[in-house]
Amino acid sequence: MRRVLLVTVLALATTALAVQAAWAGSPHFVGTPTITRSGDAITVSGKVAGLGNETQINVAVTADVACVNPGNNEPKAENKGATIAEGTFPVQNGKATFSVTGTGTTSPDCSPPMTLRYSNVVVTVSGDSFDPDLVFAFPGTF
Repeated sequence: MRRVLLVTVLALATTALAVQAAWAGSPHFVGTPTITRSGDAITVSGKVAGLGNETQINVAVTADVACVNPGNNEPKAENKGATIAEGTFPVQNGKATFSVTGTGTTSPDCSPPMTLRYSNVVVTVSGDSFDPDLVFAFPGTF
């Protein structure tokens, strides 16, 4: 009888530890986040899973921003590495989808016929219960 009781207690303890590990989650991107451009605005979209009991995620998109003239030259401009867009998204069943859109700014303003060029675009996903943050860097310029 003692042996059965001991086995039962050990089984329950093991189950309790496994449930805590499942709640902790293991955040990861599902597939690769995407980036699109419309005019001077960029949109970064994606899906994150393995969020466990997280209730929401915070998503920030940063990039180097340059103003480019029709000759493909970059006049002196500031605001490199600016936060382009950010948002908070709900988590349902340990998963969340996100889509953030923003437009970089330069000083002086970048007005036609000049256009914005984005490089070193990075999306960072953070939450209250996981560390380090999820980070994805897009290669190339947009």
